[in-house]
Amino acid sequence: MTHDDIVTVNPRKHVAHLPFLEYADNRLTMDGVDLNTVANEFGTPVYVYSKQAILANYQAYDDSFSDISHQICYAVKANSNLAVLQALAKVGAGFDLVTGGELARVLKAGGDPTKIVFSGLGKSHADIEKALDVGIACFNVESVSELNRISEVAVKLSKTAPISLRVNPDVDAKTHPYISTGLKENKFGISHDDAVNVYKIAKDLPNLDIIGIDCHIGSQLTEIRPFMDALDKVIELIEQLKQQDIHLKHIDLGGGLGVRYTDEIPVDLADFANALLPKLQKLGLKVYLEPGRSIVANAGVLVTKVDILKPTNHKNFAVVDCAMNDLIRPTLYEAVMAVVPVTLNTNCEPKTWDIVGAICETGDFLAKNRVLSLVENDLLAITGAGAYGFTMSSNYNSRPRACEVLIDDGQAHLIRERETLESLWKCEHLLD
Repeated sequence: MTHDDIVTVNPRKHVAHLPFLEYADNRLTMDGVDLNTVANEFGTPVYVYSKQAILANYQAYDDSFSDISHQICYAVKANSNLAVLQALAKVGAGFDLVTGGELARVLKAGGDPTKIVFSGLGKSHADIEKALDVGIACFNVESVSELNRISEVAVKLSKTAPISLRVNPDVDAKTHPYISTGLKENKFGISHDDAVNVYKIAKDLPNLDIIGIDCHIGSQLTEIRPFMDALDKVIELIEQLKQQDIHLKHIDLGGGLGVRYTDEIPVDLADFANALLPKLQKLGLKVYLEPGRSIVANAGVLVTKVDILKPTNHKNFAVVDCAMNDLIRPTLYEAVMAVVPVTLNTNCEPKTWDIVGAICETGDFLAKNRVLSLVENDLLAITGAGAYGFTMSSNYNSRPRACEVLIDDGQAHLIRERETLESLWKCEHLLD
């Protein structure tokens, strides 16, 4: 589906695949909490997440791979709110992170350092020092230069750094080019052809402990075949490494499973696990997985209010109080996300609307060509917004960022306050 298609979403049918959402008396609820009430209490725009759905999605991964030694490491970049991280940490989740800031967040939220894998291709000396100091499980290394840096820092601290190499298998994930990470033209990882030689370099460097191999081919994958192709290439490398007397303890298959935003048919998690398990069991290594989107995306919505209706001869525009600074996925990734009314409205005729923000950019849209019955002050919920929503938001046009709310046991908890105008320039200084 593209933004050029006219999209008619049956709200009741759409939320049927999101068990935490339900219409009760024509009002959209999350885990039994009326989203109208949430919007009235906390204002809009507001990100609202279901703790129950987040934990259920995590547990589904944990259960699916229970037959082998494994660790599910939630990808922090998808949604890094402290309350979300805390909820996952309490049930034993590990964490995949890519910056020192994410490391600090995980530790603040009570995450276990021994369940942390540190990915990303630009780790600073300070990042590496902190990670070694707290004792993380593994660094996923992406270049020879990074190997040398980690070794230098480890020597300086008289510590041994556990490392794996992120291998780029040149496998097409068949996803949007901006979230494809496993092709040879992508910036990520070490070429499959160079991997064995780089492992040899790592073996000769001081204070490094080679414990694993890592592979991540992209995000929002809806097919199993790319995973299988990548796994076959990684297994081939593992066998070559054994011949060089390099014996690994784990294999990290990354994340990337897609979700249903509108009409996608994502990989069934049980089918995914059943396809991989025979080969993984034969390997006999511990397995790391790094899901992010598939744990939090469909556990959250962005609730926004219709401010202005602007029908024209060519297009009908519904101007809402959120914008591309609050949710950039539609503009950046051409993502098509479902939009449903928070209260079902039967008092006006449906029309085809573009849902847009008030930012001075033509690219400032949330959805296009949506058939909706709208009046001003209606509330809309953008589903699938639990991942890469708030974490990618900004203050463009000097707009304060939205607040975040977590639904837990029938109660709505404010887990991030809405920014104020004064907070926007708190770190700035006027000259005399």
